Amino acid sequence: MRFRHLITAAAVAALVWTAAADGATLRQRAHAARSFAFAIGDGASTRDLSRYDLVVVDGDTSATRVAQLKRQGAVVLAYLSVGTIEPTRWWYRAAAPYRLELWGDWGEWYADTSKVAYRDLIATRVAPRILAKGFDGLFLDNVDMIETHPAQATGMVAVVRALGRRVHGTGRLLFTQNGQEILGPMLPVIDGWNREDVTATFDFDTGRYRSVGVTDTRYATAAIRRLRAAGKVVT
Repeated sequence: MRFRHLITAAAVAALVWTAAADGATLRQRAHAARSFAFAIGDGASTRDLSRYDLVVVDGDTSATRVAQLKRQGAVVLAYLSVGTIEPTRWWYRAAAPYRLELWGDWGEWYADTSKVAYRDLIATRVAPRILAKGFDGLFLDNVDMIETHPAQATGMVAVVRALGRRVHGTGRLLFTQNGQEILGPMLPVIDGWNREDVTATFDFDTGRYRSVGVTDTRYATAAIRRLRAAGKVVT
C-alpha cells in the first residue's frame, strides 16, 4: 500500500458504499485500502481524516470520535504500546511494577513482558476497555523491543497471541509495527504490519530526519514484499 495524502470524498463514499453493499469483512476492507493515516500525537486524531481508508489513532481516543471516523468510511485501529509503559496512561499505576529501564528518547519505560501479571493486565483489562469504544482492531507498537531485550521474547509473543485471540474472536484486526527480524512467531496472528524508517528516520541527536541509506531501504522493502506475499496488509 502506498501512503497518499489525498483521496477524493467521492472515492471514500464509494468505498463505504461498496463495503456495505458487498458485506465486506474488515479484513477485506483493510486489503482494499489505498490510503493510510498514522494519526498519533500533536492533535493528529482531531484533524480531518476523511480522506483515508485506514486510520490509526490513539487508544485513548473517544468512542464518539471513533464512530465519526467509521462513518466516514475508515477502518479504525487503536494504537497500543505493549513493549513500553507510558506514564500518561490510565493503567500506568497497575503497570508500574513491571517497568524495566527508562527509554529516554520517549520518556517511557520498557515493559517486562515476561511477567504473567503484566500480560494479563494488557490482554484482559487494557485491550477490552479500548476495544469497547468501537475500534476495528488494535495497532501494537514497540513489539520490537525484544530485539534489544531478548529475554522478553517469549512473553511478547504470548501477549501478542492473546491479543490476537481477543480481536479475532469478534472479527476484528491486529496490526504490529517494525521488528522484521522477530516477526516469525507473531506472523500467524497478525493481519497487518507497518514498517517505519523505510527511506528516512528521525535522529534524536540532531532533531532532524536523515536518510537511512540505500542498503537499509532495500532491506526494508524486501521485508515489505515478504509480508505482502504472506497475505498481510502492509503500510
